Amino acid sequence: MAEVTESRILPPEFIEAAGKTYLEDLSKAVGGFKQADLSQTMGSQFVAGMDPLQTQAQKLAVSGIGAYQPFLQSAAASAGPTAYQQFMSPYQQDVIDTTLAEFDRKTQMGLPALAQQAISAGAFGGGREGVQRAEYLSSADRNRAALQAQLLQQGFTQAQNLAQQNLINQLNLGGAQQSFLGQDVGALSTLGAQNQAQQQAELTAQQQLAQAQLQQPIQAAQTYGQGITSLIAGYPGQTQQTIQPTPGALQTGLSAASTLAGIYRGFNPPTQKVEYINRPG
Repeated sequence: MAEVTESRILPPEFIEAAGKTYLEDLSKAVGGFKQADLSQTMGSQFVAGMDPLQTQAQKLAVSGIGAYQPFLQSAAASAGPTAYQQFMSPYQQDVIDTTLAEFDRKTQMGLPALAQQAISAGAFGGGREGVQRAEYLSSADRNRAALQAQLLQQGFTQAQNLAQQNLINQLNLGGAQQSFLGQDVGALSTLGAQNQAQQQAELTAQQQLAQAQLQQPIQAAQTYGQGITSLIAGYPGQTQQTIQPTPGALQTGLSAASTLAGIYRGFNPPTQKVEYINRPG
């Protein structure tokens, strides 16, 4: 009976053993990755929330909305046609009365001088003295009215200026209030953003560590496999021979007969026999 020799080139035994270990490790790593809980490596827990300073800034900004309105209302009260009245000096009338009383006293002090002039001129008690006296008192009255009007105008102008200044002051206070509020909100937001960025950096580092730990088995197996590949390329293989017996004469004859029978059936298909039966008509 003849024999057939089959040859195969196999890697060294230690490389073949290492390859089996690699396949086992890779299978375990892939299985662990498929069963891994990905929520442990990604999700909202790795997103930094608002810092307390940012929350404080937000609340301060919300509470400050419209905080300037009282200043606008006060300014509006100083813009009306009668706004000056609340700024009139409560002592203005006393000042006017005292000033006019002093004016009247000085006017009366001038009358004796007129009489003396009339006496000196020999016109005392006459019409000439009466005209001079009437003209003097009329001029004094005009001057008195002008002085009173001047005092009233000064009081009004002063009150009007105070009302206008109060309007400007209230607007400035409203603007300053918003400006200071904006500075506080900005400072809190900046500090809060810095804290949030630091927290986000820490969460990102934790996420990267979790992902690296999840992928480490697969990466290690892949690195191990690359090393095995380089070893296979660097070591010559071993030849393994396998001897197989050839078929015997009986087996060969049976195989040939089976083949010939198949060929014969292909050229001579089986026929069907039809049998006719005569029946009385």
